[in-house]
Amino acid sequence: MGRILRRSVLLWCLIACTPLMALAREDRSTVTAMWLSAAHPGLGEWYLNGWGHFENCPQKKFWLGFIPLYGWPGYLQVKSAIDAKHGRTNDKLTFD
Repeated sequence: MGRILRRSVLLWCLIACTPLMALAREDRSTVTAMWLSAAHPGLGEWYLNGWGHFENCPQKKFWLGFIPLYGWPGYLQVKSAIDAKHGRTNDKLTFD
């Protein structure tokens, strides 16, 4: 049952982010990165790093983004969107 749930959540994320990823290919702005991070933490920073290998994605933000209310929707989503808007591609989870 857990495997089916994980697959369905991953599939939902991919379907939800596809239009944003298509938009991101046309425009390399921090505004686009901010909206990608609003869709899921870490995607905006991954976009700013040039997509490519999954290592370009901030691992902590991306994986912790699946935790309800902390990752999405919640604190980490806002933190990631603010970082992406300012062009930061770090994996720090706190505001300094």
